[in-house]
Amino acid sequence: MENANITTLIAQYPLVEDLMALKETTWFNPRTTTLAEGLPYVGLTQADVKDAHARLARFAPYLAKAFPETAAKNGIIESDVVAIPAMQQRLAKEFATPINGTLLLKKDSHLPISGSIKARGGIYEVLTHAEKLALEAGLLTLTDDYSILLEPHFKAFFSQYSIAVGSTGNLGMSIGIMSARVGFKV
Repeated sequence: MENANITTLIAQYPLVEDLMALKETTWFNPRTTTLAEGLPYVGLTQADVKDAHARLARFAPYLAKAFPETAAKNGIIESDVVAIPAMQQRLAKEFATPINGTLLLKKDSHLPISGSIKARGGIYEVLTHAEKLALEAGLLTLTDDYSILLEPHFKAFFSQYSIAVGSTGNLGMSIGIMSARVGFKV
């Protein structure tokens, strides 16, 4: 980066100078806001969040049975947080400075079903679509145990519909896996 650009950047964001000097730095975003204030900027409301939470809870029994790797967490797709002491020791040695506390890693790369952080969003969209179709057809109610979706007549019902995704990456894989398991043509 050119010196003039660096000078401008430091003038606009003085914290950059500390970062460049490799000083230990803590920064808290001064523009954070509440959930209620921030959600409208992304087109969501608190009701949308509650609806999504409720939907995932309804599908949890289904997910626990359809994907046994989620059974230990009762069908909730969540990644573990683990201590990584070897990494902490290596970083402390590499930078010749002690690292206090415990260094943790959130293993989103090990999420069940498709092994990707994008799994939750892609899977959620497929489940939302499947729920809408089944509710509209009168095959499912919001109070049902959603593990009934594993019954053959549901697979037959969903096989009338196709899902296509324009991604060959992790998002596409999660949508494909979930769609196929529900019974959609993918």
